[in-house]
Amino acid sequence: MVGATTHRRMQLDDLSIFYRDAGPPEAPVLLLPHGYPCSSFQFRQLMPALADRWRTIALDWPGFGYSSTPDLTAFGYDFDAYADVLAKLADAFGLERYALWLHDYGSQIGLRHAISYPDRVTALIIQNGDIYEDVLGPKYAVIKAWWADKTPDKHRPLEAAVSEDGFRAEFIGEVADDVAMRVPPDLWKLHWPLMDTPVRRQVAVDLMEKLEANLAWFPRYQAYLRAHHPPTLFVWGPEDGYMPAASARAYHRDLPDAELYLIDRAGHWLLETHFDDALPLIREFLARVHA
Repeated sequence: MVGATTHRRMQLDDLSIFYRDAGPPEAPVLLLPHGYPCSSFQFRQLMPALADRWRTIALDWPGFGYSSTPDLTAFGYDFDAYADVLAKLADAFGLERYALWLHDYGSQIGLRHAISYPDRVTALIIQNGDIYEDVLGPKYAVIKAWWADKTPDKHRPLEAAVSEDGFRAEFIGEVADDVAMRVPPDLWKLHWPLMDTPVRRQVAVDLMEKLEANLAWFPRYQAYLRAHHPPTLFVWGPEDGYMPAASARAYHRDLPDAELYLIDRAGHWLLETHFDDALPLIREFLARVHA
């Protein structure tokens, strides 16, 4: 069936990785690393919508979705460890050239991968992924408060965010009510039970903590963009307290020719709320730069 998405597993060393795969095996590939607090489920609409001309592959990171959850002593659960998983997945598929989708934590992971393998990356599509410290949005205030004062009181909001209510707030807490109604509750109702284990809750909190060390990578990400100028499309939801419109526009410092679309009234999860606005932009871009 044309456009059908298959759901499979692969073994990468000691990791059991769940992934979704759509499109002809010989077609140009778009890799879809996911963000927080979600899984490959976030790409369930996009993958079949591109499958007539492109192959799309989306995985669940270790500790998320349907992938395995090694003990905290057996896997790093940081952006370097996840970038290593992405490289191993690409190698397992025998991929030599592909485009990358960058969103949320996936942008930190994907750009580390691009720095290591610049000759593989044909193009970038960036959906709300931040790499400029001076334009981080106001919602970073809670995390910054803990960075500045590592006390239990400052840490509790991070812990509280890793909950069903916290996930719900991430998905619908910033957009207007009529936009929020487009977001299916499955995103938190189905995902939270998968995340509600001691190790997975700790992983999610730890990743928020590790954003502080990740700031040191921001200049390296920017240097990669300046050095390689990958063809880049931005489809961005400006109603985002972590990554507002200024976070998108900042990329033009290093990619002045990149295509930037701020989708009106969309937020961090625009593929849920403004899919029909984003899809033509994505298809037209891929047809020009990743055929």
